Amino acid sequence: MPEPYDVITMGRIGVDIYPLQTGVSLARVDTFGKFLGGSPTNVAVAGARLGRRTAVITRTGQDAFGEYLHHQLREFGVDDRWVSAVEEYPTPVTFCEIFPPDHFPLYFYRQPKAPDLEIREPELDLDAVRDARIFWMTGTGLSAEPSRASTLAALRARSAGTDGAGADGGGPAPASRSRTATVFDLDWRPMFWDGGDHSSVAPARYREALAHATVAVGNLDECAIATGEREPYAAARALLAAGVELAVVKQGPKGVLAVHRDGTTADVPPLPVRVVNGLGAGDAFGGALCHGLLAGWEIGRIMRYANAAGAIVASRLACSSAMPYPHEVEQALADGAVGAPGAPPAEPLPTGAPPTGVPPTGAPPTGASPTGATP
Repeated sequence: MPEPYDVITMGRIGVDIYPLQTGVSLARVDTFGKFLGGSPTNVAVAGARLGRRTAVITRTGQDAFGEYLHHQLREFGVDDRWVSAVEEYPTPVTFCEIFPPDHFPLYFYRQPKAPDLEIREPELDLDAVRDARIFWMTGTGLSAEPSRASTLAALRARSAGTDGAGADGGGPAPASRSRTATVFDLDWRPMFWDGGDHSSVAPARYREALAHATVAVGNLDECAIATGEREPYAAARALLAAGVELAVVKQGPKGVLAVHRDGTTADVPPLPVRVVNGLGAGDAFGGALCHGLLAGWEIGRIMRYANAAGAIVASRLACSSAMPYPHEVEQALADGAVGAPGAPPAEPLPTGAPPTGVPPTGAPPTGASPTGATP
């Protein structure tokens, strides 16, 4: 029997076409870069950067951009065996604008339909999903069929046998000893849902998925969709009541709150950072969260580590190619900020200026230069 993956993620993938200039609207940008993107895909990259064996379940178009994404996944050390092509739909692209410190509009091009919403249940390797130490899915995967049914099938494969019985009730679940967590990244993207912010079906679909998850991660807006609660502690309690064991509520500049069913609580402030591009910080947080869960760390340590990973990516122009290595996260924690002690934080790029010193894809970043771009 093959060794289980540390992390399998499922859901969105695409090509991020990002400006290599900051403080400039898309109408005025002259130079762009092309990068691997999609939140669950970025989480797999972040986990691989931290030394974990990761894979992603998703679909691309049968086109040159799809070929590019396969190449990038392999470059980042993410297994692409479950990334298949959909002939009918093009690989999605996403544009963004970069206005530090806190304005990063996203423009998704996923019409007439994104291939990653065409993940079909018969094509899933449910044994691998069941056996993975961590399975990570997102709210976007619940927004349309057949992705919704496939995501729920994967979740059911995870939850079957967690009480010691196999899926048929006749014996121990083969992966029960290795399984660490089933993570629901709430990932609320209203533009992907009928009705947008007023979607009448999203809350019910979120509740259905929460019943199978052991960890829920989301910001306050996402928690409000999932639970109806916006106050952090109330949202965490509501997520626990919905069935998870660990609720992680991201509060932006106020840090992150984690509450476990056993009563353990960690309320961790953010790490100081000069923000260049906030996109991708949450995905770095997610990969680091998986790393800490797999290591068996206590909740406070996991949250501090994940905060540091997210802050590092926020200090860079990139997303997937900006995911940090372990020594970078440890250095940021030791310094108490992103950047060496006594040194000024990395400056955002001058308005309209392209970045310099971007390392090759998959290589460790050097110096304080920003490292490429994507959410």
